[in-house]
Amino acid sequence: MFETEKVIVEEWLSEFKTLPEPSISEYARRLKDKTALISSLYKVIEELQSELIEPVCHQLFEFYRGGEEKLQCFTLQFLPELIWCYLSTAVTQKRHSLGCIEALLLGVYNLEIVDKEGRNKVLSFTIPSLSKPSIYHEPSSIGSMALTESALFHHGLSKVVYSGPHPQRETLTAQNRFEVFTFLLLCYNAALTYMPNISLQSLCRICSRICICGFPQQRLRTYQEINYKIPVSAEFMVQMLTGIYFAFYNGEWDLAQMALEDVLYRAQLELYPEPLLVANAIKTSLPTIAMTSAKDGKRCIQVEITPSSLKISRNAVTSLSIRGHRWKRHEQDGPSNEAAEPGVLVIPELSVTKVAGERPGSGERGKGPGDSEAQQAQGVQDAAAEPRAESKGLPELRRQKSVRRVMEDGGTPAGRGPP
Repeated sequence: MFETEKVIVEEWLSEFKTLPEPSISEYARRLKDKTALISSLYKVIEELQSELIEPVCHQLFEFYRGGEEKLQCFTLQFLPELIWCYLSTAVTQKRHSLGCIEALLLGVYNLEIVDKEGRNKVLSFTIPSLSKPSIYHEPSSIGSMALTESALFHHGLSKVVYSGPHPQRETLTAQNRFEVFTFLLLCYNAALTYMPNISLQSLCRICSRICICGFPQQRLRTYQEINYKIPVSAEFMVQMLTGIYFAFYNGEWDLAQMALEDVLYRAQLELYPEPLLVANAIKTSLPTIAMTSAKDGKRCIQVEITPSSLKISRNAVTSLSIRGHRWKRHEQDGPSNEAAEPGVLVIPELSVTKVAGERPGSGERGKGPGDSEAQQAQGVQDAAAEPRAESKGLPELRRQKSVRRVMEDGGTPAGRGPP
């Protein structure tokens, strides 16, 4: 570490000690813009043998314990680097230099697992239902699955995942370290939108190092300082992937792509199903055009969203159109008893078999053969062409057959005597 960086860190340590209470909020607001200070703090954390590492860790813990949100985010941005320093030093059996870093990590963990009253917190997460649209999907594009999810949603079967309560920890051991680190990364991911680019860069580099150290993939990377295998858990890798996915679309495309490949490589070796599923899902969802492009600032996720107003084709078959079609047929089949409007010429229908369903009266039986055979035949054809109601179809069909048989024999239909 250069002398100028050491001076910047020392000034930062002394500045906060003399700061009055009303000025803390304004100080916290300006602190995130001090890029030179943030870079110098990363240098201090990387060099564990520096004499400034202990006061820096103490100061970061004071920031977090104070309760000021911006100061807490300032401390959280160094979590990936602090976790890497602990893991890389623990595998080399040099635990004597980890006292201040372990105290800082345990302090943040013990503060986060309890609420303001000191009771253990239980975090709940509701899994989104695919039946509800979001910026990532539309239910109509899923097909039959949307109907199933909608039915489950309306029956109140939304799945809720709970995390906690988490126990208090006094020391970090091989059995509980990844339980603590997973929860710390969860807190880090909850504040990802406040993290500067240097923190996202540190996250991507550290994820790659943790996953490839001690494996053949390390020969393809520039980091060659540690050749020991660092054990990881599946839950910890899932939390790493959450931060990597955010870094993809926030200015760190190249580093995030490399970190994703390394995490997927390690997950395949360890046969962890959860990180394999998440890593492959992220890799599949990435746009193919931007996979090989250079870093050019912040990016955004492009999603096609269907319009809110549904457009139904005019020829589409719906339940409403089916009901309208049935009503129309029913009106055509039924008798028309409506009186004709004045001034409208009504042409009577010529039919031998009384298609409208009216039985011939007693006065109609004495009518002469005023209708020609062509009119009778036309009446038979009209009767056959006109649709019947279901209750009258069979009697009318029998009457048509009897009339046709009499006409073929050269006789006169019943009810049509000589004049």
